[in-house]
Amino acid sequence: MDSLDPTEIKKQAKEIGFHLAGIAAIDPQLVQRTADRLDHWLSQGYHAEMQWMTNPRRRDPREILPTAKSIIAVALNYYQPDVRPAEAAKISRYAWGKDYHKVCTKKLKALHQWLQAIYPHNYFRYYTDTGPIGDKVWAEAAGLGWIGKNGNLITREYGSWVFLGEIITDLEIAPDRPHQAHCGTCTRCLTACPTQAIVLPFVVDAGRCIAYHTIENRAEELPQSIGQNLQGWVAGCDICQDVCPWNQRFAKVTDVEEFAVDPRRINISLTELASMTDEEYQQCFQGSALKRIKPHMFRRNAQNNLINLGFQNL
Repeated sequence: MDSLDPTEIKKQAKEIGFHLAGIAAIDPQLVQRTADRLDHWLSQGYHAEMQWMTNPRRRDPREILPTAKSIIAVALNYYQPDVRPAEAAKISRYAWGKDYHKVCTKKLKALHQWLQAIYPHNYFRYYTDTGPIGDKVWAEAAGLGWIGKNGNLITREYGSWVFLGEIITDLEIAPDRPHQAHCGTCTRCLTACPTQAIVLPFVVDAGRCIAYHTIENRAEELPQSIGQNLQGWVAGCDICQDVCPWNQRFAKVTDVEEFAVDPRRINISLTELASMTDEEYQQCFQGSALKRIKPHMFRRNAQNNLINLGFQNL
């Protein structure tokens, strides 16, 4: 490649296996607006106990790579249709297959190596939900989709069933046009959330979110307002995605083999989870993205659901 051709970069990303790719310029005005929104969100305590969200590097990619000029944003479709038995415990789609961190990182590493071979004197940093960077903000700026009222990035091609990644670089690459929002007047996600975690359009309070409490909250007991409204969820929550019209119309079954459904994760019952041993936990969830949910948390989440169903003697 003789010059910085964004078309070739995006073509290579797709050949590696990403479904979407785009380029964003690190614009100081966007950086400042994003930092201001993050600061306001943090000031309201909406990050709950997620202290990593306060990392000052999250405010500006140049805190990660001081010479950064561009971000290559990528997305990977992970959608699988719901084939869970009615009595099964509800586990979010993102964890039905293999750990997306490993799958996405492998592809990002391949893209990074391709870039580094062509531009050996430039710098690159890549992440997939692992670094102090606003994945959704830069995916929107790169034209992959828009941040919806439920806080998820929504794409025209795949809805919000996508994993995001990015490569920060000091290469100056012609950027794509930022995506426009297309939620319109729809408020289905706000209405459907049983704990009213979407406190305003585009504003999610993690302290009210089922996904946060089932994955991040390590307390022995869940808050009553959460525990009584789990609706069968034990690992994450897809309610605000399931009701989204864009997901209902445009979701496509993924072609990524690693995201094929592991039957163990969609057939396990609440009763089985409530009494699962640590050894059984390892067998069922080994290689998944659910390592943050410890065995006692799975048992707690399942037991809360069973109590809601009228099983008092647990």
